Amino acid sequence: MRSWWTVRGRGEAESVVERSRFIGYVSPADSLESCEAFFAEIRRAHHGARHNVPAYRLRAGDAGWASDDGEPSGTAGAPILSMLEKEGVRDVALVVTRYFGGVKLGPGGLVRAYTQAAKDALAAAGLCRMRERLLVAFETDYAGYGAVSGDKNLRVENAVFAETVRAELVCDGGGSGGGGREAAVKALLARAPGAQLHGERVVAVPDEDAQAGRAL
Repeated sequence: MRSWWTVRGRGEAESVVERSRFIGYVSPADSLESCEAFFAEIRRAHHGARHNVPAYRLRAGDAGWASDDGEPSGTAGAPILSMLEKEGVRDVALVVTRYFGGVKLGPGGLVRAYTQAAKDALAAAGLCRMRERLLVAFETDYAGYGAVSGDKNLRVENAVFAETVRAELVCDGGGSGGGGREAAVKALLARAPGAQLHGERVVAVPDEDAQAGRAL
């Protein structure tokens, strides 16, 4: 199962460089639609700013994009995206707003100011590591569920109780016995021979082994 770094939540940080105000905003985002909604929100809040420089990096397709939003080419969005790639941060949308203070910073100064504003926003939000978890849906009778849930080497979630029990079996290294899907399903069927499998899905969950976070 893959793992990656992302932000714990939204973050905001402000700095002043040669009388220009730089305000970095960051938000979790796992789709292009959520990124665009966040960008639109910040633009509405700062419609009077000279620049609202957006960037995102998504886990899906390892997609990344940024715009200089009127700054000289390669001095604003590109360095922010490069920083996100260097730090290995995914599923994140970021905007750096600039209120021009009357002093031109030059290409190098702009790169440094935008990069630092973006890093400060990430630091304000905090980073955490996420990982993929494979869940296999199954259905069994109450006796079978009791045998499965009572096995300390198996881990089940999201149980729904009706005439039968529907639940999901954790099948990653952090779940049922550490043996992956094949071993977990084999153990499930040994405990509940009449269980029926109903497909599987991959979800994102915090990595319990890395919750101390990480400094930038």
